[in-house]
Amino acid sequence: MFAQIIAICIFVAMFLLIILDKFERHYVTLGSAALVLVLVFGAAMRSMSAVWETLNLGAFFQSTFWYGASEESTSGINWSTILFIAGMMIMVEGLGKAGFFRWLCLTLAKLVRYRTVPLLICFMALSAFLAMFIDSITVVLFLATVTLELAQTMRFDPMPMILSEIFCANLGGAATMCGDPPNIIIGTSLGYTFFDFIENTGAVVAICFVLVLAYFTLCFRKDLLHAEKANGGPVTCPAPATAITNKKAFLSSAAVFLLAVVLLVTHAQTELSVACIGVIVAVLTMIVLGLTSGKKSVIEIIKGVDYKTLLFFIGLFVSVAGLERTGVLQIIADFITKVSGGSAAVIVVIILWISAITSAFVDNIPFAATMIPVIRAIAAAEGMDIGVLAWSLSLGTDLGGNATPIGASANVVGTSASAKGGYPIGWGRYCKYCVPATLIVMVVSTAYLFLRYL
Repeated sequence: MFAQIIAICIFVAMFLLIILDKFERHYVTLGSAALVLVLVFGAAMRSMSAVWETLNLGAFFQSTFWYGASEESTSGINWSTILFIAGMMIMVEGLGKAGFFRWLCLTLAKLVRYRTVPLLICFMALSAFLAMFIDSITVVLFLATVTLELAQTMRFDPMPMILSEIFCANLGGAATMCGDPPNIIIGTSLGYTFFDFIENTGAVVAICFVLVLAYFTLCFRKDLLHAEKANGGPVTCPAPATAITNKKAFLSSAAVFLLAVVLLVTHAQTELSVACIGVIVAVLTMIVLGLTSGKKSVIEIIKGVDYKTLLFFIGLFVSVAGLERTGVLQIIADFITKVSGGSAAVIVVIILWISAITSAFVDNIPFAATMIPVIRAIAAAEGMDIGVLAWSLSLGTDLGGNATPIGASANVVGTSASAKGGYPIGWGRYCKYCVPATLIVMVVSTAYLFLRYL
């Protein structure tokens, strides 16, 4: 009981500090992790085995960690998630350095003849598509930067496009395992593949995307057309070729990206773990850029990796393990089961909407990590298919996080980039457009889960 109280106090304090955003997130979770290891596992439980099992360092020396087995993890640090995200970060840094994202955006602008409304639609589609394969945080960062650049040249307010890009990145990321960070955690923790997500969340995401496309187009069409008319018609931007300063580096980086997509899509057939895929992609990126751009570019890529996010994840996993090993998450699972009366339909609705509402106000990454042991316990107690609960959790955290500027990391990155570019997006303006869109996709998701699984 004493260990449970300490674990809860540490976790609640961590969550509050993350919400207040007074300290950098990785310091908060690492501090919380240290307290869990010392106070909960050491002082209260006096269990060194709990410490070593939570650190999970032995995973690196198991062949099944790299190849040939289900990636379902136990409590503790999920090193598969850490290595996969690190590998994708390195690949994306390489793509950005080679000018891939800027070239892609300028090419789209040229294809639609620099007309603002078609450009809005194209950028929404591009954001959703890229987020299916690349972390949504990175997608939003690059798209927002290019959108601000285009807005200066074409003289329009970039806010509508940036808001739409944020929403569609989170939406597209919900369709696959490697898009939104919560899905990466869910997939690596429960042993799901790229195609498992496509088959289960991809269908509803496709429906939601069509509705969201229509919604944002109706919301922003008039303002964008007005800006275009004020300019006397479409304004020409720099040629896409200007984004490519090193053709060999550009082609090589694009080839590594395509290989990463192939490896993820064939993940179940090749039996390569996502940790292995992350390492392969990272090593190839550094090799090709080292050969085409020199050793200096490799050093710059390594320096450009967001180590703070990786440390944030490590601390988070340890903090959640404190709740799991002391039985707190089992109590939460029992409570949800009791409230639902054992009804599968009610359990699914509770998980979906609680995930959505919570993720609208706190970062959806720690919430997803916390809920995975909970849905495991509920599935075991009720004899339910854990997949239904996993898809409910995925859709709730990914889509619900769109409602506010702080609901997902991609939202924070996108609004920060906009403000830095001279176009601040306040809570009022953000919620005015994104809350209705979030309600639309949540209602559709609820209907989808009932029709398909219940």
